[in-house]
Amino acid sequence: MGRKQNYIVAEAVVTADSNLYLGWKDFLKMSKKKIMLRVQSSEGTRRVECDPQDSTMDLFQKVHDAFGLSAFCFALYRERGNKDEINSSRSKTVKSLGLNHGDLIYLAPINGAVLWPTDSSSNSLASVTPSGESGEQERSLPSTSSSQTTATRWKNSSSSSGSSSNGSQEDEVDLQLWKMDGKIKRDRDDKLCRHGANACCLHCSPLEPFDEAYLKEQKIKHMSFHSYLRKLTAGVDRGKFVALEDISCRIKLGCKDHPPWPRGICSKCQPNAVTLNRQIYRHVDNVMFENPQIVERFLDYWRVTGHQRIGFLYGTYEIHGDVPLGTRATVSAIYEPPQESSRDSVTLLLPDDKEDLVDDVARQLGMRRIGWIFTDLIADDMQKGTVQHVRNIESHFLSAQECIMAGHFQNLHPNPCRFSPGGYFGSKFATVCVTGDSTNQVHMEGYQVSNQCMALVRDGCLVPTKDAPELGSIRESSDKQYVPDVYYKDSL
Repeated sequence: MGRKQNYIVAEAVVTADSNLYLGWKDFLKMSKKKIMLRVQSSEGTRRVECDPQDSTMDLFQKVHDAFGLSAFCFALYRERGNKDEINSSRSKTVKSLGLNHGDLIYLAPINGAVLWPTDSSSNSLASVTPSGESGEQERSLPSTSSSQTTATRWKNSSSSSGSSSNGSQEDEVDLQLWKMDGKIKRDRDDKLCRHGANACCLHCSPLEPFDEAYLKEQKIKHMSFHSYLRKLTAGVDRGKFVALEDISCRIKLGCKDHPPWPRGICSKCQPNAVTLNRQIYRHVDNVMFENPQIVERFLDYWRVTGHQRIGFLYGTYEIHGDVPLGTRATVSAIYEPPQESSRDSVTLLLPDDKEDLVDDVARQLGMRRIGWIFTDLIADDMQKGTVQHVRNIESHFLSAQECIMAGHFQNLHPNPCRFSPGGYFGSKFATVCVTGDSTNQVHMEGYQVSNQCMALVRDGCLVPTKDAPELGSIRESSDKQYVPDVYYKDSL
């Protein structure tokens, strides 16, 4: 009987005022003393209840929940003026920091992050924008707008009709190309074909627009973008699972598993490494000027002053018949924005007050901005009218700064695509360089940078070199910006 009573006493605790029985496990939980910490910020003070044995990472999580923040773009300090910082750790506890009940700690944003949107920033794309991850890159030169802002500007300046499932307005030339069969017709071979005129066989059946043997035979180095889309949709699923997404070199915001960069990073928010590859397709296959007078008037400035010049190309996109499912940029006018030029350089004077007016006039004429043109001409013999041949395989075709500018302009003019979840993929914006050819005559070459280059430029990873114009450099990761690894293959 005595043993049984002792067991009952050990199992329960009887209060003196009532018949309430509590299990001994619940009693031990009540015996633990929780502490209350006060967290002061620019938006007021909040109270956070925590256990002395909680890790500092748990403390960050509770502060995050108490203030209703969307990301961990903040730091905690024990003293005013951002002194004696509390680091987020799984091993350090609240008790080890010497924090007691009622202590006051201070919350401050990291790198100027906007933790609470104001009236001026309430319409922004995100309420948390660390200057080191996106703000700094948007202020860098050349800067590119965000994807939503760029898409809005493109929709306003585009004269295309028709929409895809993701809501983007496809260009008129894209709608026309989708209606085309795209097959490459072949005539009957008298030596190999053994059938009548109304039949076909393996030797005369139409080829797909992405047929590698045909492209190599015709010396077409890059297939057209629509041929590439036909290749993706030629399988059994007919492109049901095709998703074209632009590369991102930025850290994904909003990860709640750790403090923001540079205090933490994980595989979920870390951008993938970039391996540079040759792009097998191109969005524009040919650039054509309606008449030679357009270029002659543009070159008159160099003929008179000897200084270089930059202009924007206005025109339309059309079907290019020389390439299967090809696209051609037809130039109808050149607009020369305000600029300061010399024999070796050109500086655009931005912002251009007449830019919106020029775009509006072009839109009323059925045109839009489709590319940019610049000169790199050095006179060789004034009497013969020849120029120096400086751009070749031994030197470079485009300098790093020109590639960055081309990527900047292509980011400002994205290409609407029905297979992109964001509605836009790549760009049709063309680059035309006027320079000397191998015969020392004035010559024009058209270029576009790859989608990988566009991403590196958009996210502020690619910068020009100072002493070698043909070489570009990748930024090193810093406290303000994380830069992913960039690899390349050197084929011998």
